[in-house]
Amino acid sequence: MDVKASVDEHPADPSPRSYPAMVELLRRGRLDPARLGSWSVADVEGWLLDEAVGEDDLLMLYQGFVWRLVAAGLPIVRASLHVGTLHPQLFGYAWNWNSDDGLCDEVKVDESVLATDAYRRNPLFAVIEKGERIRALTDDAAAADSPLLRDLRDKGMTQYIALPLRAHGAYHNAATLATRQAGGFSTAQSDRMEALLTLFALHVERHIESRISENIVTTYLGEQAGRQVVAGSIKRGAGTPIDAIIWASDLRGFTELADRFDERALTSVLNIYFDQLVDAVMDHGGEVLKFIGDGLLAVFPFDAFTARGDAADAAIKAAESALGALENLNRNPDALPGVTGWQPLRTGIALHRGEVFFGNVGSPRRLDFTVIGKAVNAASRVEGLCKTTGQPLLVTDAVRVLSRREFDSLGRFALKGLDEALEVYAPTPEA
Repeated sequence: MDVKASVDEHPADPSPRSYPAMVELLRRGRLDPARLGSWSVADVEGWLLDEAVGEDDLLMLYQGFVWRLVAAGLPIVRASLHVGTLHPQLFGYAWNWNSDDGLCDEVKVDESVLATDAYRRNPLFAVIEKGERIRALTDDAAAADSPLLRDLRDKGMTQYIALPLRAHGAYHNAATLATRQAGGFSTAQSDRMEALLTLFALHVERHIESRISENIVTTYLGEQAGRQVVAGSIKRGAGTPIDAIIWASDLRGFTELADRFDERALTSVLNIYFDQLVDAVMDHGGEVLKFIGDGLLAVFPFDAFTARGDAADAAIKAAESALGALENLNRNPDALPGVTGWQPLRTGIALHRGEVFFGNVGSPRRLDFTVIGKAVNAASRVEGLCKTTGQPLLVTDAVRVLSRREFDSLGRFALKGLDEALEVYAPTPEA
């Protein structure tokens, strides 16, 4: 059945659909329920076992599922789906549907939500953390202690249901339903919804396992490399040549730090150091490829920018932003509680332009997705000149000719492994 549906990749977030700071609106779905026609509970079950299997977008799947429940006569006016994930910063994702505006929002939830009083007082806490089932009438005396249930009562809703939603595993999955029907959902309606949600849970597991795999891959490989691996680029030699600005950087005095600190303290120093560089690279459109001890390799691919000059300028601004962030860090004596004597942190950053191979390198039994090529070697060699020249940021002529910035030449240098001497420059400080 052709059902009109759409997803807004850049949704507005007007009141009253506002979210707290730890929740970010990602996408917004819309579906025309008039195109669905008449459905029965058996029809919904058949759809879950057949057509829904081919849907690869969980936002589209979930809003289609809820609208079909409504079309089958179930008096749902508000519903949500909550799934946990495996990610260093995220607690999970949620999809919030409401019949009043006909929208379904996809949001991501930061790990920091776990420490909030609002989360612990939400009925979802007991469902997600303990696997409890919640069936609450909003006019019960006990509902007065819950801000969520009071809010639902004020909006005319009579009952709120929250159920654990797991096919297997221990991830935090839950579904909620609310109605304005007098007296709440009937027992028969509740039984039908729970049976269909049990079947729908199989789809949720399928989608969330795929999302967890993507999160893991992109966390360790980066967005661009991760997408290629998830798309099937996993054979040795598979990859693509890319033209990019290459970033190579190195922490100054790392050997001396390693001699003075134990492994735990040294790891804390490296983490806070990399925080400054990685944020700067990613905030300016770059892609972090690899950490090599205290070194960092990143790229600013030309195809990610409108013009090549934009990529060059973005890389330079990212480097200057990273250097500024390190200076601010060095002025903060409380940045690393329990670790003393690590300041100041200094780095050397080199930017070079060239074509490199972006793909799988290694053994069939153990692969690495990275960039290789003469341009990578040149960037690494130029980074070593930061010590010689006393400059924290150097660019080659290949970058200079693309940039709109002004530069000061530091001369030509013969570098090991390179056929020709390279002229290197330091950006002239902007007024």
